[in-house]
Amino acid sequence: MKYLMFKFNSLALLLFVLAACESNAPADTQATATESAVVDTLKYETEKHIQNVRQLTFGGDNAEAYFSFDDKWLVFQANNAKWDVACDQIFYMSTDGYEGERPPMISTGMGRTTCSFFMPGDSTFVYASTHLGDEACPETPRVVNGKYVWPVYESFDIFVADLEGNIKQQLTDAPGYDAEATLSPDGSMIVFTSTRSGDLELYTMKVDGSDVKQVTDDLGYDGGAFFSPDGKKLIFRASRPQTEEAINTYKSLLAEGLVQPTDMELYVCNVDGSDLKKITDLGGANWAPYFHPSGEKVIFASNHHTESGRRFNLFMMNMDGSGLEQITFDEVFDSFPMFSYDGKKIVFASNRHNGGTRDTNVFIADWVD
Repeated sequence: MKYLMFKFNSLALLLFVLAACESNAPADTQATATESAVVDTLKYETEKHIQNVRQLTFGGDNAEAYFSFDDKWLVFQANNAKWDVACDQIFYMSTDGYEGERPPMISTGMGRTTCSFFMPGDSTFVYASTHLGDEACPETPRVVNGKYVWPVYESFDIFVADLEGNIKQQLTDAPGYDAEATLSPDGSMIVFTSTRSGDLELYTMKVDGSDVKQVTDDLGYDGGAFFSPDGKKLIFRASRPQTEEAINTYKSLLAEGLVQPTDMELYVCNVDGSDLKKITDLGGANWAPYFHPSGEKVIFASNHHTESGRRFNLFMMNMDGSGLEQITFDEVFDSFPMFSYDGKKIVFASNRHNGGTRDTNVFIADWVD
């Protein structure tokens, strides 16, 4: 969920030579004029929890799509040369898709942007941008000393803008990285990741930027946090370097504005940081978590099931780590799941059915428990 997560498909596509998506869905030999007969050719036969799958974007890198509070709109980030953008910018569209050549761009078009999320009322949104540091797109390192890395741009700050792209307020101005903002279900609180302490930690603040409180304080990258449906807990991804070598590597990369995201597990805590628990111990990269509408399960992306680490699918499990179940079965990349607020739909990003390209697109589906 977040800018850094959006780039994870590059781990599979840049560091490895991968085959194109291969569908094991039944051939569309019985397609009818009804919409359901057409759209379910986009799912795989084994994907029993999703149906009426629809593709909403077609080409480029599109991901981190999140619902408006009324479940009618999606705000997302995209990098598509056909849309005249040089790096990730923020767009929005109806849950039915968009009309015309491209959806409305609601970021400034300057710098690199990430981590958009609707504000209460659905007429404004929060996102992070580097444009105050430089209006040009920053460089994006991928490999340093043989290690796959994500950049952590110090020029990222969090802003509120309207759906015409006008910035209404700057919420953060502390030195260092501030990004990965999401809102509580009641719209009263924001959780975000910041380096203001010298490490990548979680913080909360009110929606006007006041009352900033630190949530986590353990060494490692804490990010991609979301609130539980009742607003009382947070779920997030984290790296926790333990050995002296791992600690030194983490600190040296962070000093260069980089993190290595290949070893992450999921954690849950109360909004104030208390009762912190590690809920996965799967190995590999486990990230992009989101609470099931019941609050009793979590859906997330993981590559733990593949020795090569080349494939990312969605999984679901109980909050105590039991009952692990694979949800999607794409051959390359599925991630960034979010349930609609009414719990009836799910949106996610996928490389499925991209014609052998590197395109990542946004898909929406009905959810079936």
